[in-house]
Amino acid sequence: MNTNVTATAQAASAPLDMDAGQSCTNDMVLRAPRTVADTGLPALFVAHLVLKSLLQNGKSSLGDLITRHCLTAAALEETIGFLVREHLVEIAHRGAADTDVYLRLTDAGRALAAHEASRSTYCGPAPVTLQAYVSMVNAYSVKRIRIAQHDVRAAFPDLIADMPLIDSAVAALNAGRPVMLYGPAGGGKTYLAERLGELLQGAVPVPYAIHVAGDVIQLHDPLIHRDACANALPHVTDRRWRVCERPVVMSGGELTLAMLDLQYNANSGFYQAPPHMKANMGLYVVDDLGRQRVAPADLLNRWITPLDRGVDQFSLQSGARFVSPFDVWPVFSTNVTPAELNDNAFLRRLGSKLHVGPLCLDDYRRLFDAQCAAHDIEQAPGVFEYLLHQLHLRSRTPLLACYPADLLAVLRSFALYHGDVPVVTEYRLAHAWHSYFGSTPEHEDTLLSHAGEAGKRYAGV
Repeated sequence: MNTNVTATAQAASAPLDMDAGQSCTNDMVLRAPRTVADTGLPALFVAHLVLKSLLQNGKSSLGDLITRHCLTAAALEETIGFLVREHLVEIAHRGAADTDVYLRLTDAGRALAAHEASRSTYCGPAPVTLQAYVSMVNAYSVKRIRIAQHDVRAAFPDLIADMPLIDSAVAALNAGRPVMLYGPAGGGKTYLAERLGELLQGAVPVPYAIHVAGDVIQLHDPLIHRDACANALPHVTDRRWRVCERPVVMSGGELTLAMLDLQYNANSGFYQAPPHMKANMGLYVVDDLGRQRVAPADLLNRWITPLDRGVDQFSLQSGARFVSPFDVWPVFSTNVTPAELNDNAFLRRLGSKLHVGPLCLDDYRRLFDAQCAAHDIEQAPGVFEYLLHQLHLRSRTPLLACYPADLLAVLRSFALYHGDVPVVTEYRLAHAWHSYFGSTPEHEDTLLSHAGEAGKRYAGV
């Protein structure tokens, strides 16, 4: 491992200390670079970036290159001057404006650009250095967030859930510890985990890409990283960093061990960051733990070092290895109990194991009423009591959070199909229950007793 990568590893694992000097250093890192040296990138890398850009996009103006690579005119003019002196680029047109300068490749420049493109086709925004990225993650760490109980109540005024459960989960965040939510399917674990991300207020700088040992790792993902409001971080003038909301990333049953490593594309010649790296400074949810194609023990062992040390280690195709911050609030969601996971080493590193089960009667009623209002569905008198006593209690079906929305969706779809106004009646609710769960002997008499309604044209009862 080279000296620079080793130094970065030490910086990633160092304790956070956001003093005035560190803040000043971070402001300098986020300031628009005036020279190529200010970018922290090798001058030859920037030169090759411009050559590949001209090869892929043809004759381009200085303004085009500024927009394409998020570099300043001064830094690019320095690079262009070098390329012109080396007879790799020539000026095709010069207008009145400083940026109205059009460039094109020479034959030698085209040959060199093609050679570099065969190694890596990346020619987007100029990357930042690994050292700069580590510094920013430390400065904007999710572990710096402190949330009080009144913040939770203000953020979730309409949330129908066990509030002591929410309090325990957020307390784990304040302690910088992960959380495991376990309980039956449909209890609302995934919904709750996603909503926890709304507590992570504030904007963070996210680089488009990172330069590590000569390679490029693309980090910014428009499907994950949402732009923050304008002027959220006015001191960020280096456009290689995109000011975003704290990310919320979710991996589900599709997760494999390979997905947790850098994703190298042999055709493009550069890397995509794994999901938990894209989640840095935010929330990372591992949903449906235990349902992945990989053995649960193997998946859990993969998290031991990141959870314990706050860093993760990656390898490049060249053989170079480096560490990156594991600065996420991890939330694991599973249908199995902690005891069934049978991994004490992993469970010991979890801050809280919280059971998400059926709702209490009052919360279930509130949720049912809220879903009816959300979908503009009227309720016939006594319909909730029918749902509770004739359907839930008779079938011993627990009051899980998923049922009101699912049942009303079935009811509404049948009403719209028949051209009726969606109204919750006992018959329609029984029909929706039958369609959702399938018929069972203990429900037949309940369904048949309502067969005389005008709505009997609903099929299947």
